[in-house]
Amino acid sequence: MTSSFLRKFRILFSTIVLICFICVFADFRAVIPEKYVDFLLYLQFVPSALKYINLMTMLAGGFLIVLMLTLLTGRTYCSFLCPLGIGQDYFSRMGERVKRKFGRYGYKKPHTLIRYTLLALTLGTAVFWGLYLVTLLDPYSIFGRFMTYFGKPIILLVNNFLTWVLGKFDVYTLHHVDIRAFNPLSYAVPTVFLLLVGIMSFVKGRLYCNMICPVGTFLGLISKVSIFRVKFKESKCTRCGRCSLRCKSSCIDFLNYNIDVSRCVNCFNCIDVCPEKALSYGFIASGEKVEKPEKAEKTDKGRRKFVAGSLLMFLGISHGAGGQEKKGTVVPAKASSVKEPRTYPVCPPGAGSFEEFTEKCTACSLCINACPNDVLQPAIKQYGISGFMQPVMDYHRGFCAFNCTRCTEICPTNALKPLLLEAKKLTQIGKVVFIKDNCIVKTEKTACGACSESCPTKAVYMVPYEDNLVIPETNQDICIGCGHCEYACPVTPYKAIFVDGNPVHVAATKPEIKETEITTPEEFPF
Repeated sequence: MTSSFLRKFRILFSTIVLICFICVFADFRAVIPEKYVDFLLYLQFVPSALKYINLMTMLAGGFLIVLMLTLLTGRTYCSFLCPLGIGQDYFSRMGERVKRKFGRYGYKKPHTLIRYTLLALTLGTAVFWGLYLVTLLDPYSIFGRFMTYFGKPIILLVNNFLTWVLGKFDVYTLHHVDIRAFNPLSYAVPTVFLLLVGIMSFVKGRLYCNMICPVGTFLGLISKVSIFRVKFKESKCTRCGRCSLRCKSSCIDFLNYNIDVSRCVNCFNCIDVCPEKALSYGFIASGEKVEKPEKAEKTDKGRRKFVAGSLLMFLGISHGAGGQEKKGTVVPAKASSVKEPRTYPVCPPGAGSFEEFTEKCTACSLCINACPNDVLQPAIKQYGISGFMQPVMDYHRGFCAFNCTRCTEICPTNALKPLLLEAKKLTQIGKVVFIKDNCIVKTEKTACGACSESCPTKAVYMVPYEDNLVIPETNQDICIGCGHCEYACPVTPYKAIFVDGNPVHVAATKPEIKETEITTPEEFPF
């Protein structure tokens, strides 16, 4: 299922559950019947398991239902039934409202050693020493302490204030309730966990669930064999990275189409945010291929090797590209004559499309100020009157660094959507165009190659031409439109190679690594 209904249902259902738990702990008048409280607590994993161990009756076997639910659907317990987990979702949302980057998560490696060590210690101490560590780390118990020590006193303060106000008008519907104080030392543990869980969820989403909580770790082990789960449809995925950025569990490795189901809490944010509907929640068939984490790591190593090689190449070239006027570089003897036939300007990565970008951008110039290569310039007429002073790529002044996402990180209006570095490297904001009649290899019979040497994806490469010379040729499929080739081209006033903008950004094809068949001539000027 790819519908946003899943996320909306999760939010509605979990909100009702959270309100019910708050009402239970805030019920200072004892109006909620005990049987309803028992029903609500029946599906709390640790309380139910401990009750079953003590009574050995299926009437206390709610934890078994949670286990079966996990086998079927994955860690839905953590997002639908656990009050602490639901509360973390609201804290995460608050963090996103306070500072946008707190709501941008991205894929992170699991804290395997920490999470399984804590699980082993919890189980070990429960068997040999007692249940203190279990109750200390049990998510339901933590939530209960929050409500008892902090939540209920606040509610009583509000009640007493309203009682005083209504009393001024001779309305006595409410009555004053004394607020019970506890031993100051007893606030230590609830305060520590309030700060720990609150800060972690406020900034990092579900990090507490997937690093410290033993219930989450245990259910994560079971969810690895769950029947229903979130999965990729690779043919639709454009690797935009939005799903990974919205994943509160940081468990989506979109480059390898892999989801770490042991950490996925089925919040369905990824399904809701995917513009291509490449993610869905459904049944995993017995013959369906499910990528293992180990395999994903091997694939990722190969990808990292490619990226590292590209970065080394880029770092080595950037000095040459930025030093066109230095001794030994090609200096054209005459000006170029063919004007660059631009169809569209190039808007920054993360814009998505011209229409969407110009509607949201307020021309605050924050991205222009932050751009390390000065490639972002205020538009004059490129976008029309409505886009005046909005940022546009000017590849005569600079180029978009292959390993930079600064503008997408600091945009305050989300006109530039956040992109992971891996996603940015596969986002095509424009396509390279070669003008042969401007190239000095043709016009002056001079060896060059600045454009090919500067291209980080090798969308520009050299082919045989005349008299042992080589001339550029392009592959638009793997071009990402970074403009490094245009910036490096020495001809003026019109470049022999330029980037024509995409009105709607698309995904570029991943370049293949292969040895070039062209040998560099001895008189190569660099």
